[in-house]
Amino acid sequence: MDDKYDSLKLKNQLCFPIYAVSNLITRKYKPFLDKLDLTYTQYIVMMVLWEEGQTNEKLLCETLCLKSNTVTPLLKKLEEKGFIKKEKNLGDARNIVITLTESGSKLQDEALSVPKCIVKEFQLSPQEATSLYNILYKILNNEKEINENGKSL
Repeated sequence: MDDKYDSLKLKNQLCFPIYAVSNLITRKYKPFLDKLDLTYTQYIVMMVLWEEGQTNEKLLCETLCLKSNTVTPLLKKLEEKGFIKKEKNLGDARNIVITLTESGSKLQDEALSVPKCIVKEFQLSPQEATSLYNILYKILNNEKEINENGKSL
């Protein structure tokens, strides 16, 4: 018998396991990030800064796929913790440059163990991890392309 509502069953949704795994991943990171005095979203901000050295809020939002109203309080907290500093760009006072402090730079060494610990938590083979990574980035890149071109699916 064909169930016309089959497509609305939770077990048949692509979005649900992605949502549930996203929450699981954040929970798995928590004990490791607590030792660094970072939340998950603060951690990904710090990763961008460790990689780039400095950035501005607009680029940070684009890189992390977050809105300004999410990033602004994160930056405030990171500044209060002494990990970053915000300074006006001399050429454009509206553009705030975000850089690491010495303390924020040193935190990178403490964070080195986090990715290895997380990989152990999920027990994926290197091939499985690579496949999952590629699929997820395909979705993200498709969405980015849609947003840039003003097209929708």
